[in-house]
Amino acid sequence: MKVFSRKRISSAFGALGYLAVGACTSLAALVAVGVLAVLVPLCVVGIGLPVLPGVVQAVRHLVDVERRRVGELLGRVVPVPYRPVEGPLPQRIRTLVADPATWRDSLWLVAHSATGFLIGLVAIGVAVSAVALVSAPVYWWAAPEGVLVSGYRVDSWGSALLGVPIGVLYGVVVWQFPRFARWQSLAARHLLAPAAGVVLSDRVAELTASRAAALEAHGTELRRIERDLHDGAQARIAAVIMQLGIAESMYGDDPAAALSLLRKAQDTATSALAELRDVVRSVYPPVLSDRGLAGAVTALAARCPVPCVLDVEGVGRQPAAVEAAAYFVVAEALTNVTKHSGARRVSVGLRTGDDVLVITVDDDGRGGAVEEEGSGLTGIRRRAEAFDGTVVLSSPPGGPTTLRVELPCGS
Repeated sequence: MKVFSRKRISSAFGALGYLAVGACTSLAALVAVGVLAVLVPLCVVGIGLPVLPGVVQAVRHLVDVERRRVGELLGRVVPVPYRPVEGPLPQRIRTLVADPATWRDSLWLVAHSATGFLIGLVAIGVAVSAVALVSAPVYWWAAPEGVLVSGYRVDSWGSALLGVPIGVLYGVVVWQFPRFARWQSLAARHLLAPAAGVVLSDRVAELTASRAAALEAHGTELRRIERDLHDGAQARIAAVIMQLGIAESMYGDDPAAALSLLRKAQDTATSALAELRDVVRSVYPPVLSDRGLAGAVTALAARCPVPCVLDVEGVGRQPAAVEAAAYFVVAEALTNVTKHSGARRVSVGLRTGDDVLVITVDDDGRGGAVEEEGSGLTGIRRRAEAFDGTVVLSSPPGGPTTLRVELPCGS
């Protein structure tokens, strides 16, 4: 193996860049430690509690940068097992404080702020000194009156030539930068990665919640179908049977009246058939089979009373259950926009990537949408959670409102 191969040189420069960027993130970590040191006592007396979630989220963005850097260097993704932060302020604070990841992040902040800047500064200094001292004869030739090179005074040809091997020794240290960078990244991974079993237990909890949501959604759907059949088609079919029985008993005495009842029975049967078709469509709209999800959503957008712009990007055929869920999500979202938003324009986006179907619905209405039990937004969330999907709603007072739903669709 060549000592001065292109791969080794690239690795050394890459490690230098990693350590130098680590110096910058160390300064950011130092600022974060200072902010938290001031904020924690204020939280004890209750003053700092309103801003605590925002500060912790900002810290998590910084830590996520470090996780990506560590993952890229080590070639292994560092898991991010943060618990969902939702609900009113007290609930969010309890979630953040009880989350073990918050304390791991805090430990990394302290360790990195204490060491990262120093390590990065030393790495830059060693690299600059290696180049400068190897070039000491050039400095002496250009400035024969003497010059200070990285703390080493060059005032003769002897001192200039002696600087070369010293620079080479510095270069040997530079050659070890990949090892130093790996050590730093391994330490960061040890601090930031979840404890053994945490990811698995969190995943089990997520799947348990998804299963419960799926069962709840399935039960709700069954109750809706049963109600529609009982109150609609079943009642009409029972009326048809009754009308046919009366017509049979009247046929011998009053054929004209019997014929009138038969016609009413026919009309009632036609209505029952139409209601049965509506129930079938509510289970799996035939338009999905005929035109696919993109075509079905295009039809929804065309029927929306609010002017609707559709943006479909790379959406092919998906599993039938996912297509049905996505169709009903868009239908419910457009219904909410029509009924409650007062919007003048709405846009619907569909795209797929990384085995996830992403649905976005944006409107320029009055905003202030709130998810309440029994509302359409609750139904959307339940449909998404049944597929282990996510729902993010942004609807500040005054608008605009953005609904983003992600549905896993991989095999």
